[in-house]
Amino acid sequence: MGTRYGFIYAHPDDETFLSACLIRELADQGEAPVLLLATRGDAGRQGLERAANREELAQLREEEMKAAAVVLGLADVEHLGWPDGQLATIDFEELVAGVIAFIQKHELEILFSFAEDGGNGHPDHVTISKATTAAVLSGQCPSVRKLYYASSAALRANGHQSSIVVDTEANWKMKAAALQAHATQHVAIAKYFGDLTAFPEERRFEAFVLGWQDGMMWPKPEIAAQLEE
Repeated sequence: MGTRYGFIYAHPDDETFLSACLIRELADQGEAPVLLLATRGDAGRQGLERAANREELAQLREEEMKAAAVVLGLADVEHLGWPDGQLATIDFEELVAGVIAFIQKHELEILFSFAEDGGNGHPDHVTISKATTAAVLSGQCPSVRKLYYASSAALRANGHQSSIVVDTEANWKMKAAALQAHATQHVAIAKYFGDLTAFPEERRFEAFVLGWQDGMMWPKPEIAAQLEE
């Protein structure tokens, strides 16, 4: 059995925005990366263009996530099912318990999540990041060896360098296909990546900062690993 990798995010499509090429590369190397999503992505006016209500939207976004998972090579996708947009208002310990259960179930060794600022300040992103960190620090996830945070402006401003950098150019068609699978989110996708038929040079890299390793927060930075096809 190889190393057990887990990705923990807030909404369907977070995994593709931040780590599509990393996930696909791990799958191509024979690993079996798994994904936990705190919500089913049932909020948002964009999605309601194609769904009659939030429950229908949640079901639609789960189906989109299944399609994206095939493209990415994810071995498993789980949803905690908390209300989209409301993670900051729910019982935090219950959220942490769900993350712990996922980590324990898969005996995960290497984790990836949002930085503490959520990358863009989204409350759901911030909350699932804090919950993931709390799970790792709880003492109830002894399998975990490393926790990486997706690089953000706040991390870079605080001097945190990326330990993993993935050049997405060679695998852009795959990432674009995974983004297209999340069809209800077409407005946000176009705003961030532009026309998916053209490679977005300004979004070229997926980068991750080592935030925790073997009991230590913010360990000495690793030498950046450039992952390319």
